[in-house]
Amino acid sequence: MSISVKEITKTYGTQKALDAVSLDIHPGEIVGLLGPNGAGKSTLMKILTCFIPPTSGEASVCGFDVMEQSIEVRRKVGYLPENNPLYTDLYVKEFLSFIAELRKPFAFRHSPFLNNSEKRKAKSEKRINEIIELTGLGSEQHKKIGALSKGFRQRVGLAQALLHDPEVLILDEPTSGLDPNQLLEIRTLIKKIGKQKTVMLSTHIMQEVEAICDRAIIIHKGKIVADDSTKNLHSLSGSRNIIKVEFNSPVESTQLLAIQGVLEVLNPTSSLQQEASTTWQLVSDFSTDIRGDVFNFAVNNQLTVLSLQKEEQKLEELFQELTND
Repeated sequence: MSISVKEITKTYGTQKALDAVSLDIHPGEIVGLLGPNGAGKSTLMKILTCFIPPTSGEASVCGFDVMEQSIEVRRKVGYLPENNPLYTDLYVKEFLSFIAELRKPFAFRHSPFLNNSEKRKAKSEKRINEIIELTGLGSEQHKKIGALSKGFRQRVGLAQALLHDPEVLILDEPTSGLDPNQLLEIRTLIKKIGKQKTVMLSTHIMQEVEAICDRAIIIHKGKIVADDSTKNLHSLSGSRNIIKVEFNSPVESTQLLAIQGVLEVLNPTSSLQQEASTTWQLVSDFSTDIRGDVFNFAVNNQLTVLSLQKEEQKLEELFQELTND
């Protein structure tokens, strides 16, 4: 098990940031930790990376307890905090060399090269060059970090988290504040890294999880309210079906409301719901299949159905259902 959390609670005075949270993450998974601001996402990540202790409960990373074996946990984890702390006066490669020096006592403690400074330096240099290539920093490596765009700064943050070749990568809102092009670049990079490592990332952007993650965990007020694959989460609400239908001629909403099983009629092409339209969204109870009735309606009214499809509920809608008070 890459990450195991059992009944973790964290309190600050009378406020519970986490309330008996339990989860397991297996090797090779990319897991999105979703939740509104203040839900407890960053608190959980700080516990897993040994920055703060839990009030109660147990947590382990790669079999090592975060309280009893924190040095071993830090060897196994690469961490990118939300604010991505970087030394902006350093050059990119200079910064990565500095991080490598800091990590040497831990990364190379059991290395036969520990007492051979030249071989150790060569090994560090090779690893730094590998990470620069992996994160696409080749063209920026001789620039000062302060001169980089937000997207490249995020790449530098990922590079330092990957430098010691951790088994687990924990990323706290890694795409916050990026423009659309930078978003795509960082998402692609995280998916590439996720093929070889276990990745946990936090976000409150639903599209982020759908684009990157195999699994989503939704947390609200310190409690897990949903935990499943992104595909299965779409069907969790189970409250209604939405059928999108297109006819060859305009139809009025009042006609469609007369179809058995139709609870609501929505016009996706206009805010004026009373206007006749060729395209409509028909809402029914989750357990009711109205497609046959829609076809019968078309036949009885001498209409042709040009398209008929069931629309999945968006993860964003589910998120709102589960986190609205």
